[in-house]
Amino acid sequence: MTSHHELRDELLRASTAELRRRICAGRAVDPSAIEGHTYRGTSLGLPRVIERLTWKTFQKCFWRHPESGRLLGWNVRLHQDGIDAPSRPKTNRAGELSTTWFYEVLNANTAPLPSLWPRGFTRGLIIDYARVPNPLIDTVRLVKDPLVDIGDGSGDLLLGVSVVTLAGRCLETPTYFLLERESAIVHVPDRLRLLGQP
Repeated sequence: MTSHHELRDELLRASTAELRRRICAGRAVDPSAIEGHTYRGTSLGLPRVIERLTWKTFQKCFWRHPESGRLLGWNVRLHQDGIDAPSRPKTNRAGELSTTWFYEVLNANTAPLPSLWPRGFTRGLIIDYARVPNPLIDTVRLVKDPLVDIGDGSGDLLLGVSVVTLAGRCLETPTYFLLERESAIVHVPDRLRLLGQP
């Protein structure tokens, strides 16, 4: 059986066409399997020059709001110590985790405007950055990330891709990412904890 690291290394070498094939063939993700967990993310499919300007590794967190029931999340910036190094989150001046790009997670089958999802994507979850308080001028609000399970269905191993929704169209990007379950969430940003009912 292929280990997570072996699969990660295989995906790091995969073409954009192969990554797209895998995401369209992936399993649906059970939202309850990912809530309360932090995932280690690895960017896939980007040229090295672009990776140097962004992140190769990062964390994504998934948290169920106890009052509204919404599945929310955020990214954590990591020190770029290498893909095999342990996660080392960055902190701000107050000593808190450096969090950014907040989102809500929707079921792909019931999310609004399914015609905006990539052709062939019929199952899984949608990470939507426009449904939570990100800055109005931040272009991430135009981004959505289809997400599928490419492991054994337990939610331990997920594959995502970023698409841009603009003027009623879905524009696919080469920005794919692998998520590996890493740990339980230890910190929830106040801006999400304080959100009321949708």
